[in-house]
Amino acid sequence: MKMDFTKMQGCGNDYIYVNCMDKVLDNPEEVSRRISDRHFGIGSDGLILICPSLVADFKMKMYNADGSEGKMCGNGVRCIAKYVYERGLTDKKQISLETESGIKYLDLTVEDGKVLLVTVDMGAPVLKPEEIPVTASAGMEDFIDQPVNVNGKEYRVTCVSMGNPHAVVFVEDTNGLIIEEHGPAFEKHHLFPDSVNTEFVQVINRSEINMRVWERGSGETLACGTGTCAAVVACVLNGKTDNEVTVHLKGGDLFIKYDKKAGTVFMTGPAVTVFDGCIVI
Repeated sequence: MKMDFTKMQGCGNDYIYVNCMDKVLDNPEEVSRRISDRHFGIGSDGLILICPSLVADFKMKMYNADGSEGKMCGNGVRCIAKYVYERGLTDKKQISLETESGIKYLDLTVEDGKVLLVTVDMGAPVLKPEEIPVTASAGMEDFIDQPVNVNGKEYRVTCVSMGNPHAVVFVEDTNGLIIEEHGPAFEKHHLFPDSVNTEFVQVINRSEINMRVWERGSGETLACGTGTCAAVVACVLNGKTDNEVTVHLKGGDLFIKYDKKAGTVFMTGPAVTVFDGCIVI
């Protein structure tokens, strides 16, 4: 069977996109595992399907590189906005997108028919431990700046869900971090019943941070949209930054605004088409 696809990336967080508006892709979990392999497949952080929706303009289904299904991908939703607009699936510059973590609303910045930037209303951060989920002491209302022992070292961890569970850890230097040692240990830590994405954050000043991310099911990625949102929420809750922050990732920059009064997080960043292709699966 042949599958047409488009490879896209947001700040280096790359996925394979398949238009499923009028077709169904069988066994997407296995397809994602095969095509994500960077030596024997196309090479990506996973697979994203663009599907019809009964409650929004479009629906996103996403799968990590290991085949596990994800609920939300901030970089992925921006790429979907670019895909559907530039390929004539919509002429709207404000799009609603159904995801497994709710409907997201996207504003497109368009110039000469091309989508340059996308701002996403990522919704409210979830802080209740049982909803993230993270195992916490009875009666704990949130999991902010809590001690967690990983690989024999105590870290101060803040947990946030932005549709996916995130553990935010503040470090002095992200460049010197051996993330391959610490990322998997956090991902499978007993405190996180659904595993966890881990953001290692270095605060530069009140409006800038450096971040590296270890994503459950994919390993280190060059960027993570929901992770940048969780990181900025954690920065604000711990008094480390203001509420508008530029996040420097290995794949580029994202701008995050945490509007505490409105109770929502806005993410702005680029989306890039890498190439189109067809593969036998």
